[in-house]
Amino acid sequence: MNKKKKGCKNCPEDGVETEKASRAPEGVAKAGAGKVLVTGAGGFVGRRLCQALHDKGVGVRALVRDSRHDQFLQSLDAQIFVGDLTDPEVAPWVVDGVDGVFHLASIVQGQELDDADFWEVNYTATKRLLNAAIGTSVKRFLHCSTTGVMGHITNPPADETAPYNTDDIYQITKAQAEKLALEFGAAKGLEVTVVRPGAVYGPGDGRLLKLFRMAGGGRFPIIGDGATLIHPVYVDDLVEGMILAYRTPQAAGRAYILCGDAPVSVRHWAEVIARAAGGELRSVTVPYLPVRLTASILEATLGPLGIKPPLFGRRVDFYIKTRAFSIIRAQEELGYSPAVGLEDGAARTLAWYKEQGWM
Repeated sequence: MNKKKKGCKNCPEDGVETEKASRAPEGVAKAGAGKVLVTGAGGFVGRRLCQALHDKGVGVRALVRDSRHDQFLQSLDAQIFVGDLTDPEVAPWVVDGVDGVFHLASIVQGQELDDADFWEVNYTATKRLLNAAIGTSVKRFLHCSTTGVMGHITNPPADETAPYNTDDIYQITKAQAEKLALEFGAAKGLEVTVVRPGAVYGPGDGRLLKLFRMAGGGRFPIIGDGATLIHPVYVDDLVEGMILAYRTPQAAGRAYILCGDAPVSVRHWAEVIARAAGGELRSVTVPYLPVRLTASILEATLGPLGIKPPLFGRRVDFYIKTRAFSIIRAQEELGYSPAVGLEDGAARTLAWYKEQGWM
């Protein structure tokens, strides 16, 4: 069976790239020329990355799990490969013929999933993709991790030298995957770069919808005192940082934190969102321990039944675990410079939510 033809939409029948897709646009670094693979291309960040790469004249091969995003990806002249990296046969054919890889595919949470699912998607699938890249035309491999691998930051801000400090299965598997990627690159001669995004938000995001909906409506329950630091990054700034990390030769073998200009308190971010919505924040403070206990009970009782609980422990911890980081390494080595401020980012995000009828 010719899996490449079966899995690829809008591909030349003989598997040869078109001249338009393979020509390096003027002014684009060698590492950005040709066609690159984006895994997780149907996700929030993946879609924005595909758009940005297309706008920069880079050909895109998009790996998605289903055809929901066909219309959008076809508008970018992307090759659409439908497949799941948990299938051992997918990695070899999806990397065939690309110059580089942006590996974004992962799972963050889901009560219907067990630990083995996180290991399979976040770690084993990454290992398969790295192995498949060896001996092919792939020169660069950008692995998307998370600042979550550093856990709660006791002495903020933390930089890339901070130790791993993981406390849930998502963070554990992401930490092991990024360690694997960097060690694999050093051992096999593959140029691997790891990026660690902060709290990503912007048009297209659904994970922070509740935060924007509540704060934008002026009523926002704050668990704890609201002084905990969080480090948002607007999606377009993150995507630009990813592309810079991919294109910078000196970034091989390095990890980079990609966040906004500065961390902010949870309360301040909620106030910014409220103002952007044209209102004023009226917050209610809720003690942390009772809420965290409730979340734990809901997860323990509903999880085994396959029911998604209304409250996750990780979401509660958002309010009390400090996430504040330094972006100096990315600024100095990549030329990374976040362009979208918190107020502007909140306004753009709220406008998009309203367009969708979500607010």
